[in-house]
Amino acid sequence: MQPRFVDLHTHTTASDGTDSPRDLVRKAAALKLAAVAVTDHDTVSGLDEAEAAGREFGVEVIRGCELGVQGRYGEIHLLGLWLPKRSAPLDAALARLREHREERNRRMLDKLRALGIDISYDEVLEEAQGESVGRPHIARVLRKRGVVSGFPQAFELYLGYYGAAYVPRTLLSPEEGVSLMANLGAVVSFAHPMLIRCPPSWFDEIIPQLKEAGLGAIEAYHSEHSARDERFCVDLAARYGLGVSGGSDYHGTAKPGVSLGRGKGGLRVTVALLDALKVRALPDNVRPNA
Repeated sequence: MQPRFVDLHTHTTASDGTDSPRDLVRKAAALKLAAVAVTDHDTVSGLDEAEAAGREFGVEVIRGCELGVQGRYGEIHLLGLWLPKRSAPLDAALARLREHREERNRRMLDKLRALGIDISYDEVLEEAQGESVGRPHIARVLRKRGVVSGFPQAFELYLGYYGAAYVPRTLLSPEEGVSLMANLGAVVSFAHPMLIRCPPSWFDEIIPQLKEAGLGAIEAYHSEHSARDERFCVDLAARYGLGVSGGSDYHGTAKPGVSLGRGKGGLRVTVALLDALKVRALPDNVRPNA
């Protein structure tokens, strides 16, 4: 029997992806994926549409979200998998984070304006069309205006850490982000840890702290992880009794070369990995749509 595959890290137009939640799930069905986790940045607004599409197309949809939190060496990303249908604490926290995003976006536009690049916030909102608005949407406007040739140049010149219009984000602490979602019965996964520029020894400091806060897994399999990175993450998870997660980090055309269910190259995540993670979630949260 051929193994079945899943994708536990994807983005839609609810944040900075280019596929609607329904289209993402439809594509997952066409690729014969057994399940897909919809993990938009700082929002759960696309999850109901995705779940309805899951029932329509016969794909298990996992309610998720990706949070950025402030670590010692920069931003840490956390994936919450199997979030409950409704949660006032989560909704309130995400609303605050989106407010911080808007403040940051407006400050970056002010900096661009001072550089002679006059972009209105309405233009950015029109480009985004989703609830969570961020730097990728500003980058798209810059590209459409012909100011930059593409995303890499937009971030290098203006929006990245060393860019002329960069403004840092206001973020939760790592422990706050983990406990926020873990307390709801979600499995919280440390997303693409090897993208953080830090000494490897730092993980032996931060992982025990996050596990105490409720961390349940480490994302070993990711489009930007090498085979060596994967082995490091699998060993790290085993050392601390954590699960292993994986996904493409698919954003549609916003991330060329990253395919749904396949990431870059030969990345594949099996149903067996998904099943192992399910036992870590609050039972009532795990409701297959297929």
